[in-house]
Amino acid sequence: MPPELALDRPLSELKGIGPKLAEKCQAIGLTLVSDLLFHLPYKYQNRTRLTPIAQLKLGMAVVIEGEIRAVQVVFGRRRSLLCRIADASGLMTMRLFHFSRAQEAMLKKGRRIRCYGEVRMGATGLEMNHPEYRVSDSQDFPPLEQSLTPLYPSTEGLNQLRLRALVDQAITALKRQGGLKEWLPPDWLSGWGLPTLTDALLTLHHPEPGSDTDALLSGLHPAQQRLAVEELLAHHLSLMQVRQKTQSLGAPALPPSRTLVSQLLRQLPFTLTGAQQRVVGEIQADMALSQPMLRLVQGDVGSGKTLVAMMAALQAIEAGYQVAMMAPTELLAEQHYRTLSVWAEPLGVTTGLLVGKTGKKQRTALLQQLAQGDLQLLMGTHALFQQGVDYHKLGLVIIDEQHRFGVHQRLALKEKAVLGLPHQLTMTATPIPRTLAMTAYADLDVSIIDELPPGRTPVVTTVISQDRRDAVVRRVDAACADGRQVYWVCTLIEESEELQAEAAEETADALHRALPQHRIGLLHGRMKPADKTRLMEAFKAAELDILVATTVIEVGVDVPNASVMIIENPERLGLAQLHQLRGRVGRGSADSYCLLMFGSPLSAQGKQRLEVMRSTSDGFIIAEEDLKLRGPGEVLGTRQTGALQFRVADLERDRNWLPVIPELAQKLVREKPSHISPLVNRWLFNADRYAQV
Repeated sequence: MPPELALDRPLSELKGIGPKLAEKCQAIGLTLVSDLLFHLPYKYQNRTRLTPIAQLKLGMAVVIEGEIRAVQVVFGRRRSLLCRIADASGLMTMRLFHFSRAQEAMLKKGRRIRCYGEVRMGATGLEMNHPEYRVSDSQDFPPLEQSLTPLYPSTEGLNQLRLRALVDQAITALKRQGGLKEWLPPDWLSGWGLPTLTDALLTLHHPEPGSDTDALLSGLHPAQQRLAVEELLAHHLSLMQVRQKTQSLGAPALPPSRTLVSQLLRQLPFTLTGAQQRVVGEIQADMALSQPMLRLVQGDVGSGKTLVAMMAALQAIEAGYQVAMMAPTELLAEQHYRTLSVWAEPLGVTTGLLVGKTGKKQRTALLQQLAQGDLQLLMGTHALFQQGVDYHKLGLVIIDEQHRFGVHQRLALKEKAVLGLPHQLTMTATPIPRTLAMTAYADLDVSIIDELPPGRTPVVTTVISQDRRDAVVRRVDAACADGRQVYWVCTLIEESEELQAEAAEETADALHRALPQHRIGLLHGRMKPADKTRLMEAFKAAELDILVATTVIEVGVDVPNASVMIIENPERLGLAQLHQLRGRVGRGSADSYCLLMFGSPLSAQGKQRLEVMRSTSDGFIIAEEDLKLRGPGEVLGTRQTGALQFRVADLERDRNWLPVIPELAQKLVREKPSHISPLVNRWLFNADRYAQV
């Protein structure tokens, strides 16, 4: 292998790797030589010294050396080959359940043997089952390992010996070229007490015999922290590059609205909160610039994000541009359409709704209006960016619950702009801890609506056991008799829509029997969109007293008269999802209640989760707790987006670094701009995939 180690060199250039092995490596994310350097061990074995047989204890993983005293095949429940080994201190047995004639012939009495394995108790006393071993006619074994032996994450057909040999080739090449180039200033590293990147990698792959392996594997060792800091910084810088690239494409400068926004505010029966006014001001200033606005608005359930989005839409419409508003479900898209149309109609603004079920005739007319510029505000699902949907002059894209959309879906909608890029406003009702938002959304400006409109009543949350179900049913009966409406949410561990629907059906039947005097509806994911809409309309119009539903109602259903929510098995849901569900009540002026009806036995984490829900309704406190309990991937919904997949860093474990990373990034931009691209490329070879999203 040539001395120069290139980050983008394919593994196939390494010695002993053919197409089949390359394919297996690719299955665990190893395609380039550098991937091997950053493929870190999950465990270490100590093969640096021999242990006398007399000192062996159960569970020890050790190297022993001795003479073969006897070999025999034993027939019991399973045929096995027993090899008795003795050293100067004692005797033990090696047992092989799977063995060949060649192995049997090799293990001859009088030969020397060296084994590495875990000590267990067997029928003959202390045993090693299928250890790694070498046999010799003399004592001429290779020297013992000088460092701890790493075990790597692997896959079927890729054994540890082979994987170690490949990693060692990469390490040899690394040493031959004098280590990896340092892109972080040396004074930063020394100030934090961290090693160079090369030293960190060598430590992690081949730790000294006395090393604290627990620290190495916990991720808190300076060697691991060194890698984590650089990876977090690379991700942050890549998002800054994405932002820079996006903004360089330009966007229409849209002056603040002089007429439409003030007309809208006059027709509202309430005034904006201070937080809404602040966020509207930030959006107006962004849209007035000739570079695309890239802003994320976070606001708790009921904080008035939709109104803020409408005011942004009116700014674009008054300037002569069209607006597209995308929601993750038809139910939510329809709700936005109903709400925004009521506001838009008196202002003379034309609106439309485009979802999967829109009829052909209606769709054709809608698309014609859109292409001619007669349709100013279009709401819908991912149907908004399908082929054949052409905008006359798209100036603003509003994306609701943005983490529910894949990268390519968001990109496709932005490509519908005729001139440069449209401004982009994304919204989420899932509060994201500040430090996490700084990392995950470094390409976006973040605005927070941290104030609820006056008159919103806090929801009283009670935790109650399933054993008291009869008392809960009586409470539901009393609420309905008092003219209130009730949500009854059924949850299941299984993702299956069918099983969820069955559970909800059983609950609805039981409630029909227990409360025959009340009108009960059933809503679940297997229903046709039209039926779901019809049912929600009936509930909103108070034609139903109780709505039994699966978690399909989590987002976007607004029924002010619903003031009681029962959530069955809440311990099965994450805190963010429970908070979203609870946000469906407390939308009117009546006192509102949420009963979390848990199943027994309740785990320690389940208790902790329900206690958080009972003690606070602050979405950001809940988000922080959710981050601790479930980790960042779940909180951000990154499983859907495919972003933020770290190789070494862990947003929860390394959270102390998160506030520092943006400062370091800015410092690097100012002092070492030439270091940015190579640093990003080292960690994100395909960062461009996410550009402009």
